[in-house]
Amino acid sequence: MKRALLIVAKRPRPRQTKTRLCPPLLPKQAAQLYECFLRDTLDVARAVPTVTRYIAYLPHDEVEYFWQLAPDFDLTPQVGENLSQRLDHALTRCLTEGYERAVIMDSDSPTLPSAYVAQAFDELDGADVTLGPCEDGGYYLIGFKQPQPRLLREVRMSTPHVLRDTLALARESGLRVALLPAWYDVDTLQELQRLRAELRFHRDGLARHTREFLDTAIA
Repeated sequence: MKRALLIVAKRPRPRQTKTRLCPPLLPKQAAQLYECFLRDTLDVARAVPTVTRYIAYLPHDEVEYFWQLAPDFDLTPQVGENLSQRLDHALTRCLTEGYERAVIMDSDSPTLPSAYVAQAFDELDGADVTLGPCEDGGYYLIGFKQPQPRLLREVRMSTPHVLRDTLALARESGLRVALLPAWYDVDTLQELQRLRAELRFHRDGLARHTREFLDTAIA
């Protein structure tokens, strides 16, 4: 079975990435932290077996950066005017080009267990849609085995109701949904503090790039 795993990513740049962490972080620190998140997310994806791995990247002229960052990943530019359109385009492209399962995940959850991502593909054996809920009301992952443009294009992203609205549309469309264990992404200072506490508790190589940066670059 052909399975595609995509990571949504953008080139880390000061004042363009993780801006909600400034302050207390400086813009350069926020960009560096996001690059660590991205590197650790790539490691999460590498631990998922029997998938073709993609980075869905922005901006389009940064292909060289992403090729150097992850030469073992395929690259696909994000296409669309907003996140909803870009997610739909990425998943639909994979599913119409021969993949039987396609899952797309964020790059803001560096400690996400790879087992959850692997489970997303397994759940699609019996479900039409798989969702990884975020504790802020969004989701860290969504997967299909057939294109489902309504579930992406008719949901307003970046609100506390993204998951709820997506589930409502799925019910309206008669789709079977499998929910993965909840996790968290890191956009706010409170979430960053939670991440630091988690990494202090788990000293087993978890999120190694983020851990090193937090230990050495941010007091």
